[in-house]
Amino acid sequence: MEAVLAKYENQINVFSEFLEDLPDTDEPVWILGACYDVKTNKSELLADVRSRLWFTYRKKFSPIGGTGPSSDAGWGCMLRCGQMILAQALVCWHLGQDWRWDPEKAQPKEYHRILNCFLDKKDSCYSIHQMAQMGVGEGKSVGEWYGPNTVAQVLKKLALFDDWNSLAVYVSMDNTVVIEDIKKQCQQPGQKVKPRAGPCGWGEGSVLGQSCSEAQERAPNPPSQGPLDWRPLLLVIPLRMGINSINPVYIQALKECFKMPQSCGVLGGKPNLAYYFIGFIDDELIYLDPHTTQQALECDSGIAVDDASYHCHRTPHRMKITNLDPSVALELLKKRNLRMFELVEKHPSHWPPFVPPTKPEVQTTGAEFIESPDKLFESEEEFEILNV
Repeated sequence: MEAVLAKYENQINVFSEFLEDLPDTDEPVWILGACYDVKTNKSELLADVRSRLWFTYRKKFSPIGGTGPSSDAGWGCMLRCGQMILAQALVCWHLGQDWRWDPEKAQPKEYHRILNCFLDKKDSCYSIHQMAQMGVGEGKSVGEWYGPNTVAQVLKKLALFDDWNSLAVYVSMDNTVVIEDIKKQCQQPGQKVKPRAGPCGWGEGSVLGQSCSEAQERAPNPPSQGPLDWRPLLLVIPLRMGINSINPVYIQALKECFKMPQSCGVLGGKPNLAYYFIGFIDDELIYLDPHTTQQALECDSGIAVDDASYHCHRTPHRMKITNLDPSVALELLKKRNLRMFELVEKHPSHWPPFVPPTKPEVQTTGAEFIESPDKLFESEEEFEILNV
């Protein structure tokens, strides 16, 4: 019985869909670059949301580090949101932005390979085990709550071990995106990138989530696999859009980010509550909530995972934009100049030299586990205050 309840835990509360139902409004709904009319396209809208990979708290997985926690309930919500952001990027890269999950149909092999990257086991490259242990290098004990910037740094390091995707994760510093640094990271000698699946074509400088029309305009023919092939780029921009609450001057710019086809969403939430924001309607943000504890799935190598619990079957949650904590991290391609951050061509001379990241040596002894629950919800002061 427990296994049955765990399998359908995200579907058994049938009343939640009615409580969280989308409003009957003429305002458009934007979900990661796609626009919907609630009155005429509600089924397509819900299919879009349901197709996003949904990672939540899990319990009864193998202990992290061998002796650590076997559940991330209460501390892993930002890590789960980081997984959702990265999974969205990989789905766009391998399957295309228009791909939809259908539980009645067989899924492509790329989908199953992406999902396997995030399963709750130590040998999955983006598992809760790998993220928590990599966070030790960022000064976070296993079991400690993370902020958006720390999760971004963890993803950047883990991506270096992912040879299949050859993903370059660039995390901006001081709200500034430096083109020169991105080129160094994405055009490292000896890096070769395999063509992606799906309808979109290749293009030098092509990025995760790029629309098909843009890709075809930039490069109608696949490039040769030379030593400087462009690696797929996930651009992460940590921001603090206010002091104690979001400054209203940034609200419209934040909305514009969800309209971009290159958007992979936003990491953020409320104090000590992380959410994965995927769109907006009027003055409300739409998000996937990781605060549901499901049982970890036991999966054997080479066998397809029962993936129903990795997709949210509820109507998506919403919250007022003004209730958003000002610390966020945007994941997108820089398409046009938003006033929330600066884009410069050359590396600023007063900054330390940019060194493309290399694989760190990771050694976890088990002594890094959090000793006191008082450290769980320490505030993170790692963001630049934006000037209006």
